[in-house]
Amino acid sequence: MAEQICPDCKVEALTWSMDEGETPLTKWVCRNCRYVAYENESLERICDSCGLKNEMKLDDGQKQYWWCCTCNTIKIIEKESD
Repeated sequence: MAEQICPDCKVEALTWSMDEGETPLTKWVCRNCRYVAYENESLERICDSCGLKNEMKLDDGQKQYWWCCTCNTIKIIEKESD
């Protein structure tokens, strides 16, 4: 499996594994900084930057963001005010 550039430490050390629970989740873990984020497999879209359908919604417990595994762009999803 090819490693990706970690959205946190920017080192090419991010890998994934599947959780086959009720809602399929992909767990992304960086072997360099130990960053962990989860991806809901049903939430993918076309990246505005590169035009490929490789942008996925990740949640690391602190923030949610769209991340493209092709061009490594990140778009933070702002929380709505109550």
